[in-house]
Amino acid sequence: MGRAFEYRKASKMKRWGNMSRVFPRLGRTIMMAAKEGGGDPESNAKLRTAILNAKAENMPKDNIDAAIKRALGKDAQTLSEVTFEGKGPHGSLFFVECATDNNTRTVANIKSAFKKAGGEMVNNGSLEFMFSRKAVFEFAKTADMDIEELELELIDAGLEEIEEEEGIVLVYADYTNFGTLNAAFDRLGITLTKANLERIANNPVTFSEEQMVDVDKIIEKIEDDDDVQAVYTNIG
Repeated sequence: MGRAFEYRKASKMKRWGNMSRVFPRLGRTIMMAAKEGGGDPESNAKLRTAILNAKAENMPKDNIDAAIKRALGKDAQTLSEVTFEGKGPHGSLFFVECATDNNTRTVANIKSAFKKAGGEMVNNGSLEFMFSRKAVFEFAKTADMDIEELELELIDAGLEEIEEEEGIVLVYADYTNFGTLNAAFDRLGITLTKANLERIANNPVTFSEEQMVDVDKIIEKIEDDDDVQAVYTNIG
């Protein structure tokens, strides 16, 4: 899965580096986790992971605490997770994850974003099979870490693939093994920097620089919407 490493890194830096965009999205994830399982990260694994990812993006502790407080408040906003699928130019495919308090508004906004950028939204389920849902873990490689030995240690926990680039290790597994792998990292004393569920294209496509201009237009239009949590593509 090294094919996706550089694109994932570049896209995060380009689009998610904007604090005005990333912090509200991380906050919504924290709110949903806290509302679902309570505000104590020690007993709420989903919240613990959300906080881990927020800290990885340098979200201040005050923002994290405020998101938990909002989720547990009497007038807490109810957010639902919804997904959308779409097609763009040059054979580009998109899977969009949102968190919304108004599904009608979100459907209209995402549909409009596709249309304005030369794409189209399609019925849910049309493209889902083109993506595999994966558990993705990230951590720093230490001086005494042997990647081959670590791979053997993690296979029984569900590891499918492991890669290391520039001192950063990425571990991939089926999404159903998120919990067992997370527990294995705890047992091995490995400090994670990120832990996510992501959708990875089964048949990634390499686009030219000229084609990427058109594909990026759709990504940027969709990501401008406040309800959008993540956009996955078949970019190789």
